[in-house]
Amino acid sequence: MPAHDPSLFNQDLAPIPADRRTWGLYNYASLWVAMSVCIPTYMLASGLIAGGMSWWQAILTILLGNLIVLIPMLLNAHAGARYGIPFPVFVRASFGVKGANIPAVLRALVACGWFGIQTWIGGQAIHSMLQILWPAVGANPAGVWICFFAFWALNLYVIYRGIDTIKFLEGISAPFMLGVGLLLLWWITSKAGGFGPVLSSPSKFKTTAEFLRFFVPSLTGMVGFWATVALNIPDFTRYAKSQRDQMLGQALGLPAAMTLYSFIGVAVTSASVVLFGEAIWDPVALLGRFHQPVVASIALVALLVATLNTNVAANVVSPSNDFSNLNPRLISFRTGGFITGVVGILLMPWKLLGDYSAYIFGWLVGYSGLLGPIAGVMIADYFVVRHRDLDVADLYRRNGRYEYDRGVNYRAVFALGLGIIVALLGLVLPPLRWLYDYAWFVGFLVSGAVYIALMQRAPARARQLAREET
Repeated sequence: MPAHDPSLFNQDLAPIPADRRTWGLYNYASLWVAMSVCIPTYMLASGLIAGGMSWWQAILTILLGNLIVLIPMLLNAHAGARYGIPFPVFVRASFGVKGANIPAVLRALVACGWFGIQTWIGGQAIHSMLQILWPAVGANPAGVWICFFAFWALNLYVIYRGIDTIKFLEGISAPFMLGVGLLLLWWITSKAGGFGPVLSSPSKFKTTAEFLRFFVPSLTGMVGFWATVALNIPDFTRYAKSQRDQMLGQALGLPAAMTLYSFIGVAVTSASVVLFGEAIWDPVALLGRFHQPVVASIALVALLVATLNTNVAANVVSPSNDFSNLNPRLISFRTGGFITGVVGILLMPWKLLGDYSAYIFGWLVGYSGLLGPIAGVMIADYFVVRHRDLDVADLYRRNGRYEYDRGVNYRAVFALGLGIIVALLGLVLPPLRWLYDYAWFVGFLVSGAVYIALMQRAPARARQLAREET
């Protein structure tokens, strides 16, 4: 049997050898700091305030959501660090060497949507800065589109430079971004009269039931925010020096960075109520209210750099590998990244960003119903069915352990489909709306449980192959 099948292998999908696993604790902590310090994180927090939460309710909701999503994040990260394989190769163990394209493409499409959203936000930031520094140019009707495509081109340039450029950007920008965020917080709260007036606004919810109706889908949205990277985290942990480095780096970086930067979003949005009488949840729009070019420009540049960092790390690495997995001989990491850029435009991100309700309850909760079931199958397969043991060589071969039925494990596909249907059922059946409100959790549990049950009832040959790995 050949070492690998050309239809399943290229250098971008190959296992990372030990001498190239150079990411340490700081790299993973700074990765999460840099990915968290971005405008969508800010909007996540400010959207909760605009929806009626008090500042402490919003912060606790975000912290709880990130502590929850950290669990599947670390579970899926284990295989990447242990075997040096990316997400689309890892998922071959559960879905089959060809069936893996189903979850990979679902994940890639969500990432393309995020890529488009981040690029649109970055373009708006550039346009707002032009309106402040060069009003004649900024007033041009075509200006916002020119800025959008300029920022889009900058993202593609970083993709062309490759994974090492992403690592470099995350490492040097993390402390700088936090410093600028804290400076913005100090500046705007001082304008509003300090933290007292800013954080004194009570919750708008009069009863516990009224609060829970908003809290439950909001919590699902918080989990959904990073449910994308919870799947493709092996794309990063395959470069880890050790399991300890990636686990501790992520545990320190993700909850702390998200909570801190979310607090900045909460406080600044609350300050906008004090200053302008309304909760302005879009930071680009808020900065446009202040006619102080130096402060506004510094803040917009900081947000722009943060958006670039988050976009290339969270929304390019995974779909690039996922699209490459479709045809490794023809699609490299760079080509996959360019495909991501084009699809991101076709998804029309300017329509995905409506208001805070569309952002949190439509976009975040909606796609979490697609990604939760994938995570359920992956984790059930790796930890319950295979007990963390994989035959790496067979992940790149046809007719091996992961061939199943002509390359597809239909048990995994059925479990995935059932989980998605149940999770999204509340969209069409109002009495079951709670299923949609808990979309990620429902999908995760249903697909994971169904997959385990189906694999236990699999033919003797399939069970034997799984046992031989353990």
